[in-house]
Amino acid sequence: MGVRAGAVGGEKAWAGGGAAGILVRVFLTISTTGSAAGPATDLGYLLHKHPDRVQVFATSYGDAHVFYPQADAEHCTAALLLDVDPPALVRRGRGKGRGGAPDAALAQYVNDRPYAASSLLAVALRTVFSSAMRGDCRELPERAAAPLPLRIEVPALPARGGPALVARLFEPLGWQVTAEQVPLDGYFPEWGPSRYVRLVLEGELRLSDALRHLYVLLPVLDDAKHYWVSPDEVDKLLRFGDGWLAGHPEQQLITRRYLARRWSLTREANERLELVRLAAADDVEVEEFDNAVEAEQPEGEQERPTPLAVQRREAILAGLRAAGAARVLDLGCGQGQLVAALLKEPRFTEVVGVDVSVRALEIAARRLHLDRMGERQSARLTLLQGSLAYTDKRLKGYDAAVLSEVVEHLDPPRLPALEHAVFGAARPRTVIVTTPNVEFNVRWETLPAGHRRHADHRFEWTRAEFREWAQAVAGRYGYTVDFRPVGPDDPEVGPPTQLAHFTAGTGSDGQPSDTTTTKEDAA
Repeated sequence: MGVRAGAVGGEKAWAGGGAAGILVRVFLTISTTGSAAGPATDLGYLLHKHPDRVQVFATSYGDAHVFYPQADAEHCTAALLLDVDPPALVRRGRGKGRGGAPDAALAQYVNDRPYAASSLLAVALRTVFSSAMRGDCRELPERAAAPLPLRIEVPALPARGGPALVARLFEPLGWQVTAEQVPLDGYFPEWGPSRYVRLVLEGELRLSDALRHLYVLLPVLDDAKHYWVSPDEVDKLLRFGDGWLAGHPEQQLITRRYLARRWSLTREANERLELVRLAAADDVEVEEFDNAVEAEQPEGEQERPTPLAVQRREAILAGLRAAGAARVLDLGCGQGQLVAALLKEPRFTEVVGVDVSVRALEIAARRLHLDRMGERQSARLTLLQGSLAYTDKRLKGYDAAVLSEVVEHLDPPRLPALEHAVFGAARPRTVIVTTPNVEFNVRWETLPAGHRRHADHRFEWTRAEFREWAQAVAGRYGYTVDFRPVGPDDPEVGPPTQLAHFTAGTGSDGQPSDTTTTKEDAA
């Protein structure tokens, strides 16, 4: 088998056996140079493709070929080219519909897919270099984990947005970008440029990161996909965007284009990326941050509400009614049990559920039958993703806020941030806080001594500790506070749940003032 390639970066190449051959374009080349860490031919180990062989991989739309135009200790270049069969795309029902090629009958057969980088190339990268994308290399694990001097060339890349958008996508990832716009016709320069660019990326990055950048961003620049974009594309986007997409300045554009402008999928992806960003800001794992979801019960089984949970909700509702609240925030709403109770009472004209967990909000929306809710009822309800450790202007101007079994899920050093966000920035007229009473734990026969009621509780307060915290918060932010038991009030250890009812002081204009008093001070 003979292999001949022109200059790296897009000259025509021939790959075939015997007298038969296929004239195609080199879609992509990856080059590196040797260094003290190892020869350039280590690229073959990292890609899991031997430099001395041409390898062919069958795909549903044609064949992908991998070969090395140059492979020595100083320089090594791997080339990936595709022999795309447009009729195969049509036969398999691809290239049509949303996110695919045009629907016109002729356009399904006559298009740029065999000649320009697109989602076809992205899928080929994932198929051919899957181990390299994961960063797996048993022979040279230290090289796979370290940055390499890389040069990647794509000779014909559809770029809806031109060279400027190409730079905005790749430069924040550490690449030096050269994007030359290809003329529409070299013989007729007056026709102007085409929508294609010749792309060169240079930089020192891990090979796995480079391949994942290409996998996501090539179809983003093309702004089309050859296959139907289903919900599992969100998981793919987050998997291959792990470590870089959440902080990318063009995150919104990337998610929108990658998911073919499907609004529901784009919203889900952005919400999950926001959770990643918040977890990174707090230096915790996403799973630790996403603690508001309990295991779901199988469909058809009725949730068994515990008597204490019912009593807690009733105590909260009673406090809100007494305060005359109409617009209520449920901060840390979890799966929406309190939200559902609030919606049953017309006196609460606006109910906003806030949680950092996207999954919890999805479950809440499902349990509340948000998709089938009447227009008048749905107008009363808003579900928002947000962290209570950060100020949020969306939470200002409400009559009341509820923190039901929330504060104990925060690490103590994070409490001042929550206090400022709720009592200082949002500043509702009424705030109701409930939290477990650790003294009552000795009455739980099934709770081992010294254990907390929930694995995610960072602490559980005694009655004295809760009073000390609540009175200090009230003093700092100009509220009065009183305390109420929830559940049976044991004469020795108190109630299982303790509740603090904060009321903001008001100025002459009737608005909450900044006067710092507590009921004890007033007494």
